[in-house]
Amino acid sequence: MPEITFIGVIKAEHVGGYTLKILFNNGMARLYGFSKEFSKGICSKLKDIDYFLNFKLDPFSIDWNNEIGFAPEYLLENGQPVIS
Repeated sequence: MPEITFIGVIKAEHVGGYTLKILFNNGMARLYGFSKEFSKGICSKLKDIDYFLNFKLDPFSIDWNNEIGFAPEYLLENGQPVIS
């Protein structure tokens, strides 16, 4: 039986505006701009830059005050690749 691998966020850092550089447990990194999420219900809270900057990592992804979180797979698939 093949090993099941779960994607998880292991590091996130603010790089400017509403964008985070996200490192995943598979070694991939993405830039994700969260401003495109502002129109989606509770995600409008992310417009407040102080709220946005108060993100934490939970065991799998990025979390804002136990209110807002994104599936790590979504962030990986929709983020922009980081070019070294």
